[in-house]
Amino acid sequence: MTKTELKVFLDEKVIQYNNPQFLETDPIQIPHLFTTKEDVEISAFLTATIAWGNRKSIINNSHKLMELMGHSPHDFILNHSIDDLDVLVHFVHRTFNGTDLTYFVQSLKNIYLNHNGLEGIFTDHQQKSSLQPTISKFKELFFELPFEQRTTKHVSDPLKGSAAKRINMFLRWMVRDPSTSVDFGLWKNINPSKLSCPLDVHSGNVARKLGLLKRKQNDAKALAELDKNLRKLDALDPVKYDFALFGLGVFEKF
Repeated sequence: MTKTELKVFLDEKVIQYNNPQFLETDPIQIPHLFTTKEDVEISAFLTATIAWGNRKSIINNSHKLMELMGHSPHDFILNHSIDDLDVLVHFVHRTFNGTDLTYFVQSLKNIYLNHNGLEGIFTDHQQKSSLQPTISKFKELFFELPFEQRTTKHVSDPLKGSAAKRINMFLRWMVRDPSTSVDFGLWKNINPSKLSCPLDVHSGNVARKLGLLKRKQNDAKALAELDKNLRKLDALDPVKYDFALFGLGVFEKF
């Protein structure tokens, strides 16, 4: 395909998948249960954190997470007592366990009390053209409380070579235009042009078949290569193509 043909093909796939039907099988359905900004972004962050493995399991365990917090994640984060944290101890999703979840709750409280919330960190520390250095800064601030080393693996650092798939997905949810009722567009002071594609095995394999990615590993260097090529197709909203790449890989076995 020529560049023009590729853009037409992918734009059609974006339209096909970037619609409310996408919610039926995607973890983004969890934050759509909420209406207040803080509940949306906290539920989205926690859901994105455990978004690896079987999608049905991700969704089921994300529902369990919300149940543990009384379906009021922001209130739970701000007002939990030490005894309230006991209910989190037995939570597990793959390698993410109650120890990790307890720290995440405590760190999020610190972030909302002292850093103007999740939006505040990503907005205040954003750079000119990419949010990847911002993600690294976020990890630094996220672990400014005493923590167990095992928990650090659940927040990726692009400056240490990670593609940071789950945080990039979370940022897509928060920043992209909400007009199709999929993403939320809650964070108005971050330009969608700075977003990076949530690179995983599905989007990576499709991108390689389409000539958008040559690097074999799904790491930070591959993400930079994919970002560069997607921005050639749409400089203002490059991450809309996540829907096309993911849909082609997961639903069409492209």
